[in-house]
Parts: sequence; C-alpha cells; structure tokens
Amino acid sequence: MKIRKKYLFYLLAFSSAIITSVNAGFDVIVGKFFIPNVWALGLSIFVVGIPVTLFMGLFFSIKLKGKSLGARIIDPSFQRLRLITKQEIIPQIIAAFGNSINTVGYFALLSLFKDPSIVLPFSQIVILYIVAVESINEKDMPTLSEIQSILIVTFGAILGSISLSGDINVTAMLIVFFVINPGWMLLSIYQRKLKWMKINDSSNDSVNIRFWNVLFSCIMTIIIIHSFDLFYGSQNLLAGFQASYEQFIPALIISIGSFFGLVLYIRALGIGKASVVQAVRSSTIIFSIPISLILSYFSIIDPFPIDPTLLLMKFIGISIMVLGILSFSLNLVKAYIFVTIKPGYPIEETMHKIWNIRGVTRVTATAGTYDFIVKIRTRTLVKGYEKIIRKIQNIDAIDKFKWESVLKEWEDI
Repeated sequence: MKIRKKYLFYLLAFSSAIITSVNAGFDVIVGKFFIPNVWALGLSIFVVGIPVTLFMGLFFSIKLKGKSLGARIIDPSFQRLRLITKQEIIPQIIAAFGNSINTVGYFALLSLFKDPSIVLPFSQIVILYIVAVESINEKDMPTLSEIQSILIVTFGAILGSISLSGDINVTAMLIVFFVINPGWMLLSIYQRKLKWMKINDSSNDSVNIRFWNVLFSCIMTIIIIHSFDLFYGSQNLLAGFQASYEQFIPALIISIGSFFGLVLYIRALGIGKASVVQAVRSSTIIFSIPISLILSYFSIIDPFPIDPTLLLMKFIGISIMVLGILSFSLNLVKAYIFVTIKPGYPIEETMHKIWNIRGVTRVTATAGTYDFIVKIRTRTLVKGYEKIIRKIQNIDAIDKFKWESVLKEWEDI
C-alpha cells in the first residue's frame, strides 16, 4: 500500500505520541503501586525490555508469502532480526548512553510530579538541542523566526514547569536541561543516523535498531546505577533486578508500549529531520492531559487544584510551547538541483564545492542529461533559494542548473 510520504510521516509521529502518552500513564501506576524505586524502575524496563524486544523481533521475522510480518506491519525495510554490524556499534553505544540517562531522568522527574501532563512537556525542550546540532551537522543555521520559536519554547517550558502550588521546582529544571533533554537529543540524532545507514545494500530498519538499543541501554544503565550504588552505598542495582522478576507483568506492559512507540518514532526519523519529528511528537503534551485526568479521577495522582490563576499560567505555558515547537515543522523545504558542468573542469573538485554549500545534503554524479543531482534540505524557501542559488552561480565550473522543489512524495506504509 502506498501513501504520501508527508501523511505517513505525520501518521507515524502522531501514533508514537499517542502511545507515549498512554505509556506515561502506566509509568505512573507502576511507579506508585509496584516499583516505587526510580532507579529500580528504570533498570527493570530495560531488563524486561530485552526479552520482549527479542520476542517481537523474532515474531515479526516470520515469513508470510515471501515477506516478513514486520515488513507488512511495522517497517517495510525489516526482513529479519540480525546481528549488529561493525558500523552500527559506535552510534548504538552513544544512542544507548543517551537513552539510559534520559530514562533515569524521566522516572526521577515522574517521581517528583507524579503527573504525565506536567512531565511530558519538559521532554519537548529537546528540540532546542536538536536544532543546534542540526545547524552544525547539516550546514543550515537557524533563521530569525526559528530563534524566536526557540525562545517561545523555552519560556513556555518555564511557565509549564510552575507547579500548581505556585513554585518553580529547581531540581526538576536541572534534571530537564542537563539530564533528560541532552539524553534524548543523543538518542534522536544517533538513531536517525542508524536509520539512514545502508546495511547489506538495503535500508536499516527500526526493529533491529530498537532491539540493539535496548540491549546496549540496559548495559549502560547497569553501569550508571552500579556507579551510583558504589558512591552512595545503596542497593538500587539489586532492587532493579528483583523488580524485573517480582514485577515482571507491570514492566512487561511498559516495555511493549515503549517498543511500538519508539519503533514508530525511529521510522519517522527515517523520513524527516529529527527536529521536525520532535516537533510533531510534541503533541504528547496534548494527549497526556486526558491521561492525567483519568489518573486523577481514580485518585492515582492528586486531583487538579482549582486555583484559576495557576491553571491559566500552566495552560498559557503549554500552549505557547506547543505553538513554538510546531512552528518548526512549517519551515522545512526540500528540493533538487539538476546541474550541468562545463567541459574540462574536474568533477570531484566541483562536487566538493557544491557539497560545501549550506543546505546541501547530497551530491550525486549521473550519466545523461545532467552531470549532478543535488539534494537540498533547508528551513525556509526564501533563505534557502537565494543563498544556495548565489553560491551555485559563483562556481565557475557550472554551465547551467535547474531548481525543482519537492511538493509530494510517496512511500510504502
């Protein structure tokens, strides 16, 4: 089945957001009634997640009419569960480190607030970090409108972090800015690198990426918790393994939700930029509110206070944060430039000059009417078109070129 790439992207990102919001509700329930130790809860999710993800991978590897179930249901690139390749090891280690510190920080924050509608907005500030990294890696500096959006997101997060008692939790802010969001940034950036890799001449798939990430993340989390135990003389590592056995079913439910939520997220990373994926996925802020209301109705979390001033401040904070984040998704422009070069000029040197232009993500030499096909990804059409065209015109080797903006793309669902 074919679907427009744009619609598939939003379908994946929104589905991931919904699953994440529901899973956050289960996180609260498990943390309150089954595994109150934050460190033990974080470790148990990974320990139980390994057999869960392994089973999922093996199940989706089953062939049906020459095609795996995973390729039909989850990711068309998935063929079977396989061993990790050498080129994947370093990105997986970095992504796993980010995942482990993000998970521990997330559950620490959840233990402070208990409310998913308060915790999930914090994790969306990661877009500030992702945009900064993309500006360096993808040669596309933020525009003035993007800087404004960044400031809107930041101030919205500060308003959203105000507790309903009227205080700003400094500990929570430190966890957000120095633990959760840097960790999620590493996870997003390097999982996107993994998704764009070619493994055995075919696209990498989200199921294998998720399986090996869970395995490496579990190892990283064990190292972090063991170091913490040695420093403070605690027994969190042992508590984590005990919780994995004694509270297997609650941890199993969270692990299954995490599997599907992150597999869909990784697929979305394979279609769009990490910042745009995160912008759409920020809809968890909206989906988490009914989850919190349900938890409050059953007295699992504290009931919502009725102070209209504080509620209005939180509503304004979350609203402007959503607007600031979503504004990023409206700026991305993709295009192709078809280039013909003059006879006698070196091809490799010309390719290098084109590659150094900001906004260029790929340069391909072709046989036929055009010598090069240049792929462009930029955040604003006016900025991208004017600056890129000016740079192209300044390259003496180029005879003529043609710019074609991408309007629609299709992909297997």
